[in-house]
Amino acid sequence: MTQSLDAKKITCLDCGQVNRVPAARLTDAPKCGTCGAALMPAKAVEIDLATLQKAARNDDLPLVVDFWAPWCGPCRMMAPEFSKAASMLAGQARLVKVNTEADPQAGAAYAIRGIPTMVAFKGGRERTRQSGAMQAPAIVTWVRAV
Repeated sequence: MTQSLDAKKITCLDCGQVNRVPAARLTDAPKCGTCGAALMPAKAVEIDLATLQKAARNDDLPLVVDFWAPWCGPCRMMAPEFSKAASMLAGQARLVKVNTEADPQAGAAYAIRGIPTMVAFKGGRERTRQSGAMQAPAIVTWVRAV
């Protein structure tokens, strides 16, 4: 298989540039060719609606979004578990967070009715969603089933 056929499209969560990374290099801490930011962060990263929409549309790897709010107790309980799951899924999926209080349009755009809600995107479309707080191992199992 050639390098170009083996490459995965990954949107930089900092600058929004779409990068191509060889699949074999996904666990080698790839960086954005434009801004130098990590493309596969080892923890969950907070993003805005525009970045979410671009990454969900373009990325070849699963993108898992935790819709949350600071006032939500279950959201705060799940936050460290979500970050643990992000490190456990390094090179396989990216986990990001969207604060629905700071960005209410994001919750409306994706019809989020309760939080925490995780939505998994792959191949440019939503694949599945799960509401309620989960532990890291359950999150990993859920993401790998996408």
